[in-house]
Amino acid sequence: MDEKKLELLKTYVKESSRIVFFGGAGVSTESGIPDFRSPDGLYKQKYRFPPETIISHTFYQRNPEVFFQFYREKMLFPDARPNVVHLKLAQWEREGRLFAVVTQNIDGLHQAAGSRRVYELHGSVHRNFCQKCGRMFDLKAFMELPEVPVCPACGGRVKPDVVLYEEGLDPDVTFGAVQAIRQADLLIVAGTSLSVYPAAAYLDEYKGGRLVLINKTPTARDEIADLVIHEKLGEVFSQLP
Repeated sequence: MDEKKLELLKTYVKESSRIVFFGGAGVSTESGIPDFRSPDGLYKQKYRFPPETIISHTFYQRNPEVFFQFYREKMLFPDARPNVVHLKLAQWEREGRLFAVVTQNIDGLHQAAGSRRVYELHGSVHRNFCQKCGRMFDLKAFMELPEVPVCPACGGRVKPDVVLYEEGLDPDVTFGAVQAIRQADLLIVAGTSLSVYPAAAYLDEYKGGRLVLINKTPTARDEIADLVIHEKLGEVFSQLP
């Protein structure tokens, strides 16, 4: 690891009081949750239908059996636990350094680590709702429902509160995320290829003077960052104050 870059990042963190962390799938891979676009990710695996098709709104409506089989097998990790990245961010929030977490992940590990101000752009597997009566189910209750989950109260289909392809982001969540980014004095973007829009465009809302990108591989926005680190997130965050 480049020690000069690590020391500069430590300085940035120590001098900041409104850090915003913008994270992608790479944040959770060290908790045993696979990402989508890496060589071993979901999009590189072979299924009867492409994963991008399966997790679309149209496919969910037309082929619920296949959708829920894939969703349960490949997108739910009830035994996953927060890793050093999640725990460090929660520590910073307790210390008054971290202003907010903006995440593209749906696993809820930031909250499990103790973070409170978390903007989940793509929803959460821990919230599920009946499309007929609105009854809510947590992950444990959802997993106890039939393969194609139906509400025991009214018989309506229970849908995970996750954003599928063809669906729009929650406007309240996106507004909160953008406002947080605009108020940050340090924006750390980590574990994301910055290839998913509109989320990747949120970097353009940052008005501060220090933008840090941490990812194992280069991203399309490396050239605009003040500091770029191509290392595993766990190795970086385990050395931060």
